[in-house]
Amino acid sequence: MYTPAITGTGVFTPELSISNAELVEAFNSYADKWNETHAAEIASGEVAAMEHSSEEFIVKASGIESRYVLDKSGILDPDVMHPKLRQRDDSEPGVMAEMGVDSCRKALADAGKTAADVDAVICAASNHERAYPAIAIEIQELLGIDGFAFDMNVACSSATFGLQAACDMIRSGSIRSALVVNPEICSAHLEWRDRDCHFIFGDVSTAVLVERIEDATGPHFEVKSTRCATQFSNNIRNNHGFLRRTRPDGVADRRDMQFMQEGRKVFKEVLPLVSQHIADHMSDEGVEASDLKRLWLHQANKSMNDFIGKKVLGRTPEPEEQPNILQDYANTSSAGSIIAFAKYSDDLKEGDYGLICSFGAGYSVGSVLVQRHG
Repeated sequence: MYTPAITGTGVFTPELSISNAELVEAFNSYADKWNETHAAEIASGEVAAMEHSSEEFIVKASGIESRYVLDKSGILDPDVMHPKLRQRDDSEPGVMAEMGVDSCRKALADAGKTAADVDAVICAASNHERAYPAIAIEIQELLGIDGFAFDMNVACSSATFGLQAACDMIRSGSIRSALVVNPEICSAHLEWRDRDCHFIFGDVSTAVLVERIEDATGPHFEVKSTRCATQFSNNIRNNHGFLRRTRPDGVADRRDMQFMQEGRKVFKEVLPLVSQHIADHMSDEGVEASDLKRLWLHQANKSMNDFIGKKVLGRTPEPEEQPNILQDYANTSSAGSIIAFAKYSDDLKEGDYGLICSFGAGYSVGSVLVQRHG
């Protein structure tokens, strides 16, 4: 048996960002147009008028202040309300592969390694731009990596599930190293015309290099243990797919083809699930709450993270113990906990313990217990 370690991280951040103020202005313009178009139905009581959004509402509901996106012109156009990404020729790199390669190269540089040191690529993300060929294989080709690659999808838990898959292969001896890459274009599956969720998501790509610990050449995090769990729920869902056109009601603008969420149910059901998962994982590994120096949680909602942090530590976490990137990046699905890890891990000292955790649709929850060396 071999011991896996995280030796490098990389984050690709789009150049464009949208503030809450910009988003609210666009949404309210759309709402006004919608209300004007449906004035008769509103007056008769057939439909309710669309409410305005506000910066205060967004921050209170989520803790989000801005988000990075690949395109903002379409999102902020009340007549479009979705990103506009150009159609690429099949001979060009796909957009997910392109952003994934950027984060992978940064992870390799961070670890002091090259593509020649990598045996496998796992592209783990909540949505893929195509079913096949695998985005991971395209990333493998663009980086010039020998070995193999595959895609996986466990929604917001994709990164931690990908880490467990990579660590298990390293433990067994089948590979020496793997890149786990999480290109998330969440802006493309968000319904920007829905007041309840129009502020939630942003775009990003993250990557981590996982190697046998003896191959680490600099500071690294030994992966002490990984744990994943799933429990079926339809409260976070997306009904889009290739079978869509086969159904009689397969109209172009079905609301359930985008991000759907029963927010109150998710909040009520996911929080105890995640808190207990982390507590059990730590207990089984003999790690006390007082031993844990850092929690890198899934960046979905500040209130959720505050609740989980307090449950895990038995007290309100200090800001540095549970860093948030949500205010700048918004929810970036599987990539959120990895952004937090990449940005807020270098200050840990030899022997310090930390835990990466992501959770979401499925329900799914994945946790990775790590210890700092070097």
